[in-house]
Amino acid sequence: MNNPLRVAIAGLGTVGAGVIRVIQENGGLIAARAGRPVEIVAISARSRGRDRGVDISAYDWEDDPVALARRDDVDLVIEVIGGEDGPAKATALTALGSGKHVVTANKAMMARHGQMLAEKAEAAGAALRFEAAVAGGIPIVKALTEGLAGNRIRRVMGVMNGTCNYILTQMEATGASYETVLAEAQRLGYAEADPSFDVGGIDAAQKLALLVSIAFGTRVDFDAVAIEGIERVSLADIEQAADMGYRIKLLGVAQANADGLEARMQPCLVPAHSPIGQLEGVTNLVLVEGDFVGQIVCQGPGAGAGATASAIVGDVIDVARGLVMPAFGQPAGALAAANRTAEGLPAAYYLRFSLTDAPGVLARVAAALGEAGISINRMRQYEHADAEAPVLIVTHRAERAALDGALARIAALDVCRAAPVAIRIEDV
Repeated sequence: MNNPLRVAIAGLGTVGAGVIRVIQENGGLIAARAGRPVEIVAISARSRGRDRGVDISAYDWEDDPVALARRDDVDLVIEVIGGEDGPAKATALTALGSGKHVVTANKAMMARHGQMLAEKAEAAGAALRFEAAVAGGIPIVKALTEGLAGNRIRRVMGVMNGTCNYILTQMEATGASYETVLAEAQRLGYAEADPSFDVGGIDAAQKLALLVSIAFGTRVDFDAVAIEGIERVSLADIEQAADMGYRIKLLGVAQANADGLEARMQPCLVPAHSPIGQLEGVTNLVLVEGDFVGQIVCQGPGAGAGATASAIVGDVIDVARGLVMPAFGQPAGALAAANRTAEGLPAAYYLRFSLTDAPGVLARVAAALGEAGISINRMRQYEHADAEAPVLIVTHRAERAALDGALARIAALDVCRAAPVAIRIEDV
């Protein structure tokens, strides 16, 4: 197989330009590892004259990415336009409908339309690859579909959004507020002008939805992922968690329990000494537990032109080698409709209360928890200068439904000065 793999790139932002740079600078290495050259034939973007820091003069230009996907001289289309619908989806569908392979970094499109696109790819005998859509440069999709394919996966968890991890670690390191650190993240380019997609947990939940499908053999179901962002995490929570030996992370967790498949993205406390607890800055980490391999940890850059382009080119090389396999590790028609459950396995919880400082108040709170069957592991009250006392409680393992009922009763007490905060403590 010495004929070159002819590639078209739809989208020339930082990632698209990064892909061009990798292929231009490492073309000989790529050809040696792929067994054939990989050649860029044509490109498409909204603006032709923009300086992207790479030489694109040798490539044909198409104003319309769908027209790019129809070209007869293209074997594989790299889609880095972005967005779950619109030109990105149309380009991918056109390419697959024309029998062309597709490599994409588009987590939003794959989380929403992955099942349909996988079916289209298999019908056409084409590859649909999306390593770059999950955790940037970390080859976690390849690990699950290939290296760990002989394992029954018990649990997948990880930190999958670098913006959130940067904000939480900087709040702890500097003692600055959420708002201050978010503004700094925006200035550094880690967060968008509208950061809700990141800090609200949506970006990370899309990645988790894709990993759930691969790990548990189910159809992609983004709507079944329970999502909570980091907006309500206060500096006090971070400091007090650290005082008890924990760090707060926006953590994605997927695991099977007696009621079905649990998938959630939410702030959690993790032991500070654990691999996830030690994760700093914009780095991502994914932990997988298999029945035979045990626990493995994959860590690396979760975003950025270089890391994302690296993942894309890795997928391209696999296609150049002739590796055409189902997108989610097994035929799309064999993927089960997941029996999803919103009820997670029992867990310990960190609780923060703001209570009136008066005799008998703590006894009333403890009674409300006890009546719900929730046992207190430890309790701590910090010094305060006014009549409002901050109280922390760490519970033993408890059902979330029972805890929510107890917190509702406590919130209704005349001694409760603010809505209680509950953050799950995850075993890692």
